[in-house]
Parts: sequence; structure tokens; C-alpha cells
Amino acid sequence: MQEEVINLKNEALAQIMEVSSFEELETIRVTYLGRSGKFTSLIKRIREVSPEKRKQAGLLVNEAKNTIVKALASQKNHLKESARAWFDPTVPGIKPAMGHLHLVTQAIEEISALFTQLGFVRNRYPEVEWDWYAFETLNMPEGHPARDEWETFFVDAPANPKFGQMVLTPHTSSAQVREMQRVKSPPVRMINIAKCYRRQIDASHVPMFHQFEGLVIDKGISVANLKGTLDYFARNFFGPERKTRLRPFHFQFTEPSFEVDVTCGVCLGRGCKLCKNGWLELGGAGMVHPRVLAAGGINPEKYSGYAFGWGVERTYMMKSGLQIPDIRLIYGSDLRFLKQF
Repeated sequence: MQEEVINLKNEALAQIMEVSSFEELETIRVTYLGRSGKFTSLIKRIREVSPEKRKQAGLLVNEAKNTIVKALASQKNHLKESARAWFDPTVPGIKPAMGHLHLVTQAIEEISALFTQLGFVRNRYPEVEWDWYAFETLNMPEGHPARDEWETFFVDAPANPKFGQMVLTPHTSSAQVREMQRVKSPPVRMINIAKCYRRQIDASHVPMFHQFEGLVIDKGISVANLKGTLDYFARNFFGPERKTRLRPFHFQFTEPSFEVDVTCGVCLGRGCKLCKNGWLELGGAGMVHPRVLAAGGINPEKYSGYAFGWGVERTYMMKSGLQIPDIRLIYGSDLRFLKQF
């Protein structure tokens, strides 16, 4: 048996040294050391050896098996090193996965580009704002019931003697008076796109969202100018077949005030399960209130203007072909959803 064990070991070692793949190495392991391998059969035959030689035969078989196991491990490491060392510079590389801008960022860039074509200039104003700009200058003095609608986040900081408490800006309209103060004299043609904060969260509201605010002030500005701007935006952002309408409403900082609707992207105004009556609400708009003009240092007897403010996420969700049922999906981390945009 001794000669048979030595021959079997040498046979296995010779094959191990010649392999060139992990698959061949595994085949050799199974052939010699597997459950039905040659050494397993050899171990079963040890009981046929005379008792005085049985111990020596067992030691010899185990030594041969250990030698083969070490040779298998050594050759496996050698194959790994060879695989790492091999490099063909002519083989095309694997391109890394490329991300893209978040759909809200895409919407902001598209909105900004559209209003730039109309001569609007995008300006940025603070997200942490004073009560005076967020409410007082917009014809909403302290205690006014209109302020209850905003459910404002107040900052735990000392109040300013003139500007009042510090808040997280509840709407981009707080930029209106700041823009008037910056320009000092019309014309004004501003677009402000920024984050806003309100204590609301459900399928159509989140505590932090984005708004875009348009403000135009000059001599002779009328509702007709406002409607023309809204129609231009709707045709170019939603699609040429979409239309807008104005519904009388009340906002404290515009007079007259309107809710702006756009025809449904599914039924185009005919009425369906999504919109009920053919129209979807976009946001608010109106002619700038004389008191707001005066707060910004502009003579309301000489100048007039219009303003509008809509949610970026809400507006984007109304695009033709998109059916996003819950605004919170936009801020989730599910790549299956985000990769669609």
C-alpha cells in the first residue's frame, strides 16, 4: 500500500502543477479528496492491512492528503496572482455607473431657463428670514388670521427690534420687498426659486419644499400681462396643448388675487378620475397690493405689478406623462423611482 499511496500523491501533485484555471483545480480536488475520491477509497482499505502495519499506513495516507491540500492552496493563490497581474490594454473598460441631477434640481433649472427667456433675472434671498419680510411687509400684521395658514417654523433666537422674530421662510413671497429695496426703482422682473418651510406633511405637502416666485413691477402692468406670462410658461413647461385659467381668490398681499389652474395632462380639460373636472390647481397669483409696493419703497400711484408663487414639486408632478401620486416619493431614496428621471 505504501507504494500505491506515494504514486497517487505524485500523480495528484503533477496534475495540480499543470492546471490553468480554478475549475480544473476544483476537479482535481474532488477526484482525489472528494467524498468518492481516490484517497477516500484508499482510507477504506486500511482495515485490510495487517494490524501491526495499519497505524503506519494511516499516517502515510494522512501525510499524502495534507501534502495535496497544501499544493491545492498554493496553486490557487498562484492563479489569483496571475489573474491580477494580467492586463490587456486593448480590452474596452467598464464604464462606471453615472448618476444624474435630482428631478427637483432638473425642474428648477428648466423653470429658471424658461423665465430667463422672458427677461426675468433670478435672485436668491435668505431661507432664514425676519417676520417683517415674511409677513408684515406683505400686508399681514401680527395677529392677522391669514398668518395662521402658514404654520410657520420660528427660530429660537432673540427678536430684532425692527424686524421681529426670526423664522424659516414660509414662502418665497418674502423676497418681494427685498427685491424692491435692492432695485429701488422699477422696472423689476425677478424670479426667486428657494426652499420654504411649513409644518405640513401628507401626500401633497412636505415640511421643506421649493417654490418659485415671479415679480414684475413697471408702469402699466395689468392682469393681461400676468395671464400672458402664465400661458407662456404652461405651454413651454407642460406642453403646447395645456392651458391656464384664473379663478378669483384672496391673498393678503395681492389685489385682485387669483388661483391659477392648468388643464389636466391626462384628459386635457375634459375631466377624468385624476382631476375630476379637467383642471389642476397650480398655485397663487395676482396684482401686487399697493401696501406691499409702498413697503418696498415704490409709489403705488405710479407703478403696478403682478406676482405669482408656486411649488416646484407640485408643478413638476403635473407634467404630461407623469403620474406621481405622493410628493414624498420625490424625497425618498428608492433608486427604482429616481432613475426614471
